[in-house]
Amino acid sequence: MQIQWYPGHMTKTRRRMAEHIKNVDLVCELADARIPQVSRNPEMEEIAAGKPRLMILNRIDLADPACTRAWAAYFRAQGFQVLEADSRSGQGTAKFAAAVREALAGKIQQWQERGQTGRAARVMVVGIPNVGKSTFINRILGRKAARAADKPGVTRGSQWFKVEGGVDLLDTPGILWPRFDDERTGILLAVTGAVKDDILDTETLACKLFELLAARAPEAIRTRYRVEIPEESDFLGYTLLEQAGRRRGFLISGGEVDTERMARILLDEFRGGVLGRITLETPEEYTDDGLGV
Repeated sequence: MQIQWYPGHMTKTRRRMAEHIKNVDLVCELADARIPQVSRNPEMEEIAAGKPRLMILNRIDLADPACTRAWAAYFRAQGFQVLEADSRSGQGTAKFAAAVREALAGKIQQWQERGQTGRAARVMVVGIPNVGKSTFINRILGRKAARAADKPGVTRGSQWFKVEGGVDLLDTPGILWPRFDDERTGILLAVTGAVKDDILDTETLACKLFELLAARAPEAIRTRYRVEIPEESDFLGYTLLEQAGRRRGFLISGGEVDTERMARILLDEFRGGVLGRITLETPEEYTDDGLGV
């Protein structure tokens, strides 16, 4: 299942980011805590151009807490300042200004030595589509200033905001990269909502998600959908999709299962956290002997 989505405005946004980067002190990158590595744009290393980095692990309310702690340690070991947050409830967002100051401690000391006490730190906020940037910014500001929606591609322009605690914030549109390295990357981005649903084959994507959940959270789908996970199956995802649809009574003429309806429900319930707090990748997959999905 090859998934690609790179609208023309993303190319324009990338160019503007490259222009803005010389005017900011820190790059704040939001990642989806359910897929912390896959939800990071690999082009950001080049765009950030050696700037200090603050990693926001967002949507921790939907991710496995133990996995989130492991990912936070993983990114800190790489030199990132890390903040765990849930933008919707506001958990963690009150620590943002302090995290910025900690990440820029050396630079702030230099400003003070030069007599620039009180200078605002300029922070560019980046992330892939639908990772929750606008909701995060609205929480920090304490008001609805950035347009937010539960779908990708809503923010189209860059905006500056002034934050309490001496921070000037630049919000940027979410961008992906022109081509995903492998099928797994596209699938993980799609099931978490970073890719527009209307370009996807919903049933095929739901089958892939069932396969992931059978490996990562088998008890969650057994409990929620009352399915039996076969030990071996060449069509595991479709088998589980059909089982779940039949259990729900989603039948159409001839007694066939309405797998499209079941597919939409699975995706909606996973994205909404109905299945529980589930993380779809671990730091161990990115070590030299990592296994991947």
